Amino acid sequence: MIQEASLIEVFCAVQGEGPYVGVRQAFVRFSGCNLNCNYCDTPVTPPAVCKYETPGQVASFSDVNNPMDPARVDQLIESYDKIHSVSLTGGEPLLHADFISSLSTEVPLYLESNMTLPDMARKVKDRVRYVSGDVKLDPGLPGDEFDSHLKNTIECFRNLRNTDSRDCFCKVVVTSKTSVDDLISIIEEIHGFVSCVILQPVTQEQMAASPSFLLDCQHSLLDMVDTRIIPQTHKMWGCL
Repeated sequence: MIQEASLIEVFCAVQGEGPYVGVRQAFVRFSGCNLNCNYCDTPVTPPAVCKYETPGQVASFSDVNNPMDPARVDQLIESYDKIHSVSLTGGEPLLHADFISSLSTEVPLYLESNMTLPDMARKVKDRVRYVSGDVKLDPGLPGDEFDSHLKNTIECFRNLRNTDSRDCFCKVVVTSKTSVDDLISIIEEIHGFVSCVILQPVTQEQMAASPSFLLDCQHSLLDMVDTRIIPQTHKMWGCL
């Protein structure tokens, strides 16, 4: 059966988060997500058309009908040149694991995931070269569901762990409600699976943590794993 997926947009820009800030990428944004984070600003309803940025014409978009098969998305990706990798983002791209596994592009795949779907992660582990894995410490889930959420996160990092052929790193959006104890607890479970931890200050001012709190979080983790504080740089210079 041919896999199909509804995409929100396909465009060319630079990575704005994490250790690969500034590299040129093609972005493939999938619709749909299994979480409902209160700081998320990405629509998740499947659209009728995908917005496709014309190569060489920044912010000039045309409509491509949804859903699309992997061969069509390969064509859109290959229309961009000099790209470091293809960012598979969302929504939650692991909802489309079979589709991702069917992509044929030779450009390295860079998965941006909420890391809560371990069975889907297993399907793509040999297909992705980079993994930007989130740790969601405040997904708005009740006790038992939150415990299950954390178990799935740990298993997802185990499945997509850092290897000689795959760079897996962890990203944590830090807000004023972030618990240092919770942060340390989950990083203790996954630090052996990642190359580094990125503490990313939340963009929304009303939820922002103080700089001193971010520095305290970093200090608490550095004995365990390389830990860096990196904001969303694309928000800072107006790229997205």
